[in-house]
Amino acid sequence: MSETDATPDVPDVPTMPKARVREFTAHSIGGGLALLLGLVGLLVGIGLVATGATLTSTGGKVALIVVGIVLAIAALFAMGGLNMVAPGEARVVQLFGRYRGTIREDGLRWVNPLTSRTKVSTRVRNHETAVLKVNDAYGNPIELAAVVVWKVEDTAQATFEVDDFLEFVSTQTEAAVRHIAIEYPYDAHDEGGLSLRGNAEEITEKLAVELHARVEAAGVQIIESRFTHLAYAPEIASAMLQRQQAGAVVAARRLIVDGAVGMVEDALARITAQDFVALDEERKAAMVSNLLVVLCGDRAAQPVVNTGTLYQ
Repeated sequence: MSETDATPDVPDVPTMPKARVREFTAHSIGGGLALLLGLVGLLVGIGLVATGATLTSTGGKVALIVVGIVLAIAALFAMGGLNMVAPGEARVVQLFGRYRGTIREDGLRWVNPLTSRTKVSTRVRNHETAVLKVNDAYGNPIELAAVVVWKVEDTAQATFEVDDFLEFVSTQTEAAVRHIAIEYPYDAHDEGGLSLRGNAEEITEKLAVELHARVEAAGVQIIESRFTHLAYAPEIASAMLQRQQAGAVVAARRLIVDGAVGMVEDALARITAQDFVALDEERKAAMVSNLLVVLCGDRAAQPVVNTGTLYQ
């Protein structure tokens, strides 16, 4: 097998720009210890202010109150770095506009309070497109819809590579469904061609490959994609139904004829082998004609009893 023949049938997928930033783990510590130290600092600051208020010495009083206020403010500021991270969520950390990592560990975590933290859900999500009306490969108007199961794999790409990753996934899913629909016919006229209705699994795999190529730049992983609606448009549905029915009738008739020919061949072979009656070519042709009429007819045959000789 040549190298060209071994190459799989890869759909024509768009080329997205490479990611400029990748996710890495942000530096953080356990939030329990940070919360305890912050509360201790706050209580100590309040205590210093209360103690300074009781002093009679002006210098000592002002010093304790100032130190207490500064300590309390510092404790409150430090506790601003606490984050509650739920399972299935992440925090994208930025410091003065620079990406400083992602917190994925759930629970109470503490980071630099000067940073900003953006919540990104990493849970599995569903997106179902509306019913789209497009023309298939033969130019027939069809209606189709799809559902995509996806999740955010790289929070940095989802945050910084696209403007809104939710809208991005929605738009790219619709574009991929439309592109797949125009690449393949609803029903293939030739037996070797792929069709949307007859090769659902193969078409679904191609849709998944194209979706992956389209949303990979946003750090999104496609878990599964399926067509949920596939039908001819109402204006041609009746005509296409008649065409499908005609095709089914032709296929059924072909099967009946093939079976009838085999039965006639078997009957002639047995008559010849047993040699209980001699038939010339004309009588064989008449017998074949009668048997085919009986076997292929859609109504019950009316038998004719011959009371004369074989040739009357």
